[in-house]
Amino acid sequence: MLEHIKKDWLSNIRGDVLAGIVVALALIPEAIAFSIIAGVDPKVGLYASFCIAVIIAFVGGRPGMISAATGAMALLMVTLVKDHGLEYLLAATLLTGVFQILAGFLKLGGLMRFVSRSVVTGFVNALAILIFMAQLPELTNVTWHVYAMTTIGLGIIYLFPYVPKIGKLIPSPLLCIVALTIAAMFLGLDIRTVGDMGDLPDTLPIFLWPDVPLNLNTLMIILPYSLGLAVVGLLESMMTATIVDDLTDTSSDKNKECKGQGIANIGAGLFGGMAGCAMIGQSIINVKSGGRGRLSAFVAGTVLIIMVVFLDDWVQQIPMAALVAVMIMVSIGTFSWSSIKDLRKHPMSSNIVMITTVIVVVATHNLAIGVLVGVLLATLFFSNKISRIMAVKSHYSEPENKRTYEVIGQVFFASAEQFINAFDFKEALENVVIDLTHAHFWDITAVTSLDKVVIKFRREGATVNIVGMNEATATVVDEFGIHNDPKEVKKMFGGH
Repeated sequence: MLEHIKKDWLSNIRGDVLAGIVVALALIPEAIAFSIIAGVDPKVGLYASFCIAVIIAFVGGRPGMISAATGAMALLMVTLVKDHGLEYLLAATLLTGVFQILAGFLKLGGLMRFVSRSVVTGFVNALAILIFMAQLPELTNVTWHVYAMTTIGLGIIYLFPYVPKIGKLIPSPLLCIVALTIAAMFLGLDIRTVGDMGDLPDTLPIFLWPDVPLNLNTLMIILPYSLGLAVVGLLESMMTATIVDDLTDTSSDKNKECKGQGIANIGAGLFGGMAGCAMIGQSIINVKSGGRGRLSAFVAGTVLIIMVVFLDDWVQQIPMAALVAVMIMVSIGTFSWSSIKDLRKHPMSSNIVMITTVIVVVATHNLAIGVLVGVLLATLFFSNKISRIMAVKSHYSEPENKRTYEVIGQVFFASAEQFINAFDFKEALENVVIDLTHAHFWDITAVTSLDKVVIKFRREGATVNIVGMNEATATVVDEFGIHNDPKEVKKMFGGH
């Protein structure tokens, strides 16, 4: 237990603290922007980011990953806030947390293994594009000072790490934000700042039970929103955890992360915050700034609330150009540039899945829809590919008037018709042997196709023997097969 605490909390103190500060600075304008999207006061997003980041540091399953209020979640709240108000949003946030905790106990985090690498790559590339596009409003219809500040900021971010000795000690994004803030204040530049995004809260969050009637009507109002928030939140969190796993060459407990997200959202809802989830952009900022442990998320949340409540006069002076430079760095670092070169090497089906995921996510601004489309496409391509890896060979024995059919490969819903068509039912035979030694039957559709083959041969007067079934195939055939049940056979053919 002590070793576990040392590894997660104390093994990288300087890196985690500095990275947490960078993340906190980058979280402030995003939390305000997401609050505006959801139609609530900026403090709702800021309180949520503080609560979720601090709580997930203790209960999450992926050290080094940052969770807070997010745009994907904010988009799902708009209608609820507009029609029913903030209190119902807080209630929906609590129910979202409950659903996510249940998902953890049901071990739904393990479903990530069904998401193909092409979908993950598409998700990452789409998010990189969305992060970049989100910066464009800050770079349009502005003075040349903004472009100059952004360019200088990018120069600091990319060049400072090459400075001998000190280049590796201080995260370059943190230096970028501090340096450009000082420069803007010293020069008195009239450019957009964090203070222009909205008013910062002047008090710490307090315990707040949602002021809604505890009845079935309230449940019916918040239920569909909570389900949607729970699914999108877990999906984005699981995808982000997978990416952080790759970046840090470590593994994470996805089911624990599901529970952690749920506990964090319940905490946010009880302290006046909206539902949130893992943030890929902030998580990448954290990792690239040296953050690896739980301490980085804790520092990010703690520094965030200290800055917005007690140091608001200073925080309001941070130029948006500095944060735009950081987020452009994130979008460049997030995009999988190797995926472009891999288009020539990878199969066409993988490329289609990746590109489709990117297009759908960017077009809808909904990560869940994009990933769902990508997973469905990948499943269809995989099923089509596997269905082709099935063959039926046969050889005839004249003395016994017997034909032996040897089935090789996987028989399931996509290959069942091909399986049936491989048999010649018009051939006059006394004996038919169906050898399944090198075959595997996966589902009810496959078993039904076997039933049809056996029954058709028997109707032609042949004796049919099935041999070589492996244990799994035998189990599903015994459970669902009907070719040895006269009553069921009669039902199958409509009593004729």
